[in-house]
Amino acid sequence: MQRIRCIIQYDGTNYAGYQVQLNGKTVQEELEKVLTKIHKGRKIKVIASGRTDSGVHAIGQVIHFDTELKLPMENWKRALATMLPADITVTKAEPVSSDFHARYDTTGKEYRYFIWNSKEPNIFKRHYYYHIRKELDVPAMKEACRYIEGEHNFTSFCSPKSDVKGSKVRIIHQASVVQKGEELIFQFKGSGFLYNMVRIIVGTLLEVGHHEREPADIPSIFEKENREFAGNTAPPHGLFLWKVDYE
Repeated sequence: MQRIRCIIQYDGTNYAGYQVQLNGKTVQEELEKVLTKIHKGRKIKVIASGRTDSGVHAIGQVIHFDTELKLPMENWKRALATMLPADITVTKAEPVSSDFHARYDTTGKEYRYFIWNSKEPNIFKRHYYYHIRKELDVPAMKEACRYIEGEHNFTSFCSPKSDVKGSKVRIIHQASVVQKGEELIFQFKGSGFLYNMVRIIVGTLLEVGHHEREPADIPSIFEKENREFAGNTAPPHGLFLWKVDYE
């Protein structure tokens, strides 16, 4: 058996998330369907670095699967990219050791969240940017980002639906926002992320940008360890899983 690791991209607009579920088409389902065809009907299980919600996109999602087929490695990428729907593609395929695990071996992840901050909508960005008409105070949000960085208990920034049983302490190495004209790009790099964590952080930062909170309010939100004290959850379509790190 050979274990293969792939980096995949997908547009999450038409999917009910990454992970297979009873209701709705998912990215994992499409991947496993194609691999089953390649393996002449034998079901192949795909493991990802983590799941993404309905409407969330990925630039650098990582998966692995096991196969007994002896195809040249370049053929794997070509075959998968050809057979997958147009909104999912494989950017890299490579052999890895049998003990590699796409989920458990991660050392960090990067997410990016995109805002279109203009009175006028941009229809060509509507599936990938959260449109906010009211002008945002970018310097205030940048100041608030500094409070997000570091090691914290992110219970207040985690959905109550999270299935995490252990500690909700995570380390954020970078939290930033960059303005490029009408575009705002939030960037988060960290040791790990909880369910809806990035979207709740963005929702909270946007409240700072609207002067509904002060940047210095962030530490007290951490201290409360209660989801009710953080901001609204930003919509999924502005969020991208950008990169997954391994040793």
